[in-house]
Amino acid sequence: MNKVILMGRLTRDPEIRYSQGPNATGVCRYSLAVNRSYKREGEPDADFINVVAFGNRGEFASKYFKKGMMVAVVGELRTGSYTDKDGNKRYTTDVIASEQHFAESRSSSEGRDQGADFADGGNNYSKGGSYNNSGKNQGASDGGFTPVDMNIEGDDDLPF
Repeated sequence: MNKVILMGRLTRDPEIRYSQGPNATGVCRYSLAVNRSYKREGEPDADFINVVAFGNRGEFASKYFKKGMMVAVVGELRTGSYTDKDGNKRYTTDVIASEQHFAESRSSSEGRDQGADFADGGNNYSKGGSYNNSGKNQGASDGGFTPVDMNIEGDDDLPF
C-alpha cells in the first residue's frame, strides 16, 4: 500500500501549468513544511515535501491555497528521475495528492497574516484584546469562542 498523510504549511503559493494537447490538464505544484515529531540537535525542525495535484485538485489548490496556510494532504509517494541541463541524473520524490483539506479556520489564517499574537499555553490570547484565566474577555476578538469561567466549584455549578 502506498499512502501518505501530511499536514503542514505551504512554503510558497501553488503554481499551476497546463499540459499540451486537446485535453489540457492542470498540473499544480507546491511544497509543504511538515514539522518533525522529534529532532536531534543540529537537525532542521521541518521537512519540505513537494506535492503535485492534477486536474480539478490542481485548479482548487492554485485558487484557494496561499503561502503560509496550514493544509492536510492525502496521496501517494512517487519517485522519479531526470537528467538536468548539465547531464547530471537527478532524483525526485513527490506526493501525488488524492485529497487536499484546509487544516485551519479562515479566521486563524487571516489573523496570522495580519500579525496576530497568540501566546502558547492556552490561557492568554491577544488579537486586539486578550483573554486570561480570570474568565473575562478583554478586547475585540475572542477567536469566535465564548470564554468559559474556569473558577467553577463542584458539579452543581456546571452549565449543562
